[in-house]
Amino acid sequence: MKIGIDCRTILNPEKGERAGIGHYTYQLVRHLLKIDKKNTYFLFFDRSVQKKRLDKFRQKNVFIKFFPFNQYKRLLPTDCTYFLINASLAREKLDILHSPNLSMPSCYKGLSVVTVHDLSCYKFPETIQPQELKILRKIIPSVLKEADRIIAVSKATAKDLEEIFSLTKKKIKVVYHGLDKRFFTKRGPVEINRIKKKYKIKGNYLFFLGTFERRKNIVRLIEAYERFRNGLVQTKNQNKDFSKYQLVLAGTDGHDSKNIKRKILKSKYKKDIITPGYIPPNDLGRLFSGADLFIFPSLYEGFGLPIVEAMAKKVPVITSRISSLLEVSQNAALLIDPYNVAQIAQAINDVLTDKALNKKLKDKGSKRARNFSWERCARETLKIYKNLFTTPC
Repeated sequence: MKIGIDCRTILNPEKGERAGIGHYTYQLVRHLLKIDKKNTYFLFFDRSVQKKRLDKFRQKNVFIKFFPFNQYKRLLPTDCTYFLINASLAREKLDILHSPNLSMPSCYKGLSVVTVHDLSCYKFPETIQPQELKILRKIIPSVLKEADRIIAVSKATAKDLEEIFSLTKKKIKVVYHGLDKRFFTKRGPVEINRIKKKYKIKGNYLFFLGTFERRKNIVRLIEAYERFRNGLVQTKNQNKDFSKYQLVLAGTDGHDSKNIKRKILKSKYKKDIITPGYIPPNDLGRLFSGADLFIFPSLYEGFGLPIVEAMAKKVPVITSRISSLLEVSQNAALLIDPYNVAQIAQAINDVLTDKALNKKLKDKGSKRARNFSWERCARETLKIYKNLFTTPC
């Protein structure tokens, strides 16, 4: 087979390398090339990617391609851009084109696969900027209609697809995200102390990782942290020093970052709330390892990879009793109502003061995390390609 993959979200920070879709695309492509030496891969990038960064993908069955005139697309009509991209794809005579995000050139006639990571623009439209929402709701229905196969990253996302768009189960295939093996590497106290010093973390800390947007529920998390620090929780350990715990909120700025930062500035514990921004991959495992707990009270997720990463590092996890998070955590996390600030605060207290609960979450989480691998993700995705190619209908 001649398999094309849209790789524009990787090796290019401005196009999404730092976001979840970029991470997914990078890991999927890397592992497909590792397990499959038989089929031919056409990897499509923008010209803005540094050529030296492409070396990691070069092998006998791989062709690196660039979409034409991408640097001028803001000056070109949308129809003209699609025409140029379609012409580029047609020239390679692909058997299958895979778009790892919800986009596909209009009028593309070949067999196609798209990956759906979440449907937040339908489930939580109020968390997305109006102009962006308008564009997404215009594009998504046509992409899903034209795609021959749809990969959903969880059963919860597959269910959303069926309910919102009345899609048949035959068209949708569930393939979980994987987990980098580096997250199972143990980190010693020297490494952990070094990374804490780098990010100005003084001692114990609660860890959150995610884009600063409303859907991540960071404002309520800050309120829960304040409640916890104020001692407004039921606790058996009256001598516990809550003042030593800092809150580390890591992640890139999203459309709600101003409100979140305003909330932090108004908090009486603002000196103990740390916002390091984007965390490079080499630092991330160390930051997880040093945390006393990982808390992810999101209102909606298509998958929720950060909770799996935390579990792999044997860090107890608190997360929401909603959508894919319930499915992915599978009784290996302490579940909370993300709208209930008091419950979130109580969960923080319980994990930090109940040794038996803490140990149980660490053990169950570590075991659960081993169910997710990028190699498995790649093998299941390759199986979808093969089935589509042999039985397109």
